Amino acid sequence: MMAHDIQKHDSNSTNVLHSLAAGAIAGALAKSTIAPLDRTKINFQISQEPYSGRAALKFLCDTYAKDGFIWLWRGNTATMTRIIPYAAIQFTAFEQWRKLLEVDSLNTKNNGGLKFLSGSLAGVTSQTLTYPLDLARARMAVSTKNDYKSLGDVFKKTFKVEGIKGFYRGYVPTILGIIPYAGTSFFTYGSLKSFMKEKHGYENTVVNLACGAVAGMAGQSSSYPLDIIRRKMQTSIITGINYSNLRTTFIMIYKTEGIRQGFFKGLSMNWIKGPIATGISFATYDFVRKTLKNI
Repeated sequence: MMAHDIQKHDSNSTNVLHSLAAGAIAGALAKSTIAPLDRTKINFQISQEPYSGRAALKFLCDTYAKDGFIWLWRGNTATMTRIIPYAAIQFTAFEQWRKLLEVDSLNTKNNGGLKFLSGSLAGVTSQTLTYPLDLARARMAVSTKNDYKSLGDVFKKTFKVEGIKGFYRGYVPTILGIIPYAGTSFFTYGSLKSFMKEKHGYENTVVNLACGAVAGMAGQSSSYPLDIIRRKMQTSIITGINYSNLRTTFIMIYKTEGIRQGFFKGLSMNWIKGPIATGISFATYDFVRKTLKNI
């Protein structure tokens, strides 16, 4: 019995390591692919300038002309510092929450709600543990060399000016947003993947990419206004506008920009980059995890 327990423990530890490694690789690849679009989206989210496809393209071209090609990836080092542990924790937490909630148990009927809950809890777990890195990434994406020289400089100046509390500015809308986003993403991806396998017999990387893309679009749409609010709060020290809390930020956005331009600015870009990033992330995770298992 003891030998069986040890073997079971070793197997679970191996699965956790596989999930951590696969999640880290998936997150890094997905975010690096869409980094210039992500930076563009954040810049429009925190400004009061109206968003359009032409304006987004102009921002990318102006950045390239002024600072060079590499500058399109400004803040990506901070993104990697954050997304690698974030994605690793999120995917691993999802597997563990699934196990804890017995999502795949034969006794569990109509487990859609539990799938959604597992995804939401995984999102909350990973977001909470890596939030200061997300804030630093956002500030680097919208700042200049004069504001912050490096990721370390962001942490140093944030602590000096705002204290520990500054690292969690915008945390509440982030968590309120991650619950529907992560829940919807994991639920949609898992459901579509199962449907394609059981009904049509399809199970490959291309199908997983497509399922992930649909999951990404569904997840992004469900939480976008809260994403706007958190970005405004995270970068208020740079913009100089005092977005002190969720309620104040909501009212200020509504009064100055209205509903459409205020809370859905840049959503069309998210419908491009979101499905790409989520599709790559889920497909890469499944591929790497399966490869590691076979090894």
